[in-house]
Amino acid sequence: MLKKWSRMSLTLVSLLLAAGLVVGCGNGDNKEQRQQNGSEFSGSIEVNGSTTVTPIAQGWAETFNAENPEVDVVISGTGSGNGIAALINGTTDIAMASREIKDDEKSQIQGEVKEYVVGLDALAVTVHKDNPVQSLSLAQLKDIFTGKITNWKDVGGSDAKILVYTRDSSSGTYEYFKESVLEDEEFAGNARSAASNAAMANSIKGEETAIGYVGLAFVDSSVKALPVSAEGKSPVEPTVENAKSGEYPIVRELNMYTVGEAEGIAKDYLDFGLSTDGQDIVEEVGYIRID
Repeated sequence: MLKKWSRMSLTLVSLLLAAGLVVGCGNGDNKEQRQQNGSEFSGSIEVNGSTTVTPIAQGWAETFNAENPEVDVVISGTGSGNGIAALINGTTDIAMASREIKDDEKSQIQGEVKEYVVGLDALAVTVHKDNPVQSLSLAQLKDIFTGKITNWKDVGGSDAKILVYTRDSSSGTYEYFKESVLEDEEFAGNARSAASNAAMANSIKGEETAIGYVGLAFVDSSVKALPVSAEGKSPVEPTVENAKSGEYPIVRELNMYTVGEAEGIAKDYLDFGLSTDGQDIVEEVGYIRID
């Protein structure tokens, strides 16, 4: 029976990963060996990248390791850009990214890059739980995060300066939000940076005038996730159901990448993740399944 992660567990894992801890029990030798019966592997693989995708990768690894006890799947949550850099320099077998790989990144890789869409995620815009603002439009979000709107009273809130939080520039979440919400304009110069989804949520929780954005799996009762409206439409809450239906306007694909078709342990791991059982885990950790 698969074990559902609690929000506390997700937050703890992500904070550890943001601090640079490698999660897993592998020896990092990146070697594999078929057992004589042909049905089991021994060895390890490295999976590196997005802190957003990490709960999925970790959930898959726990079940996959249990079913293949001679295999270690070593997970490192370092950010999408760092994961793809590791794929480029050959230090990871699988890169996790909450954005698409860029053409200039592909050009640095010897071989064809294979993309695996492993789930979907709604990006939730979060504020302090006591913030009186009830919803924001995409246009208002753009103006807030680029620094054109600087006081909550201008969007129906209290007379208080808005404290903007964003992710660090190596984050796929940062790049997706910048492209899809800011329309590639720059973040406000005084925006504060958070190293991970969990760090972002923790910062918002402690600052009454703050605003930020996190993957849906990192939203809990300690913060307030605002409904968002696209142009000419009513505000929509960031929920799995609304993301599935396409009503919520900030939804993205979560990806894993390999150089060439995955082989050996990496193939078995990804095959499991894309199976019904693997996609059950995607839902259990708070994201949207793709099967």
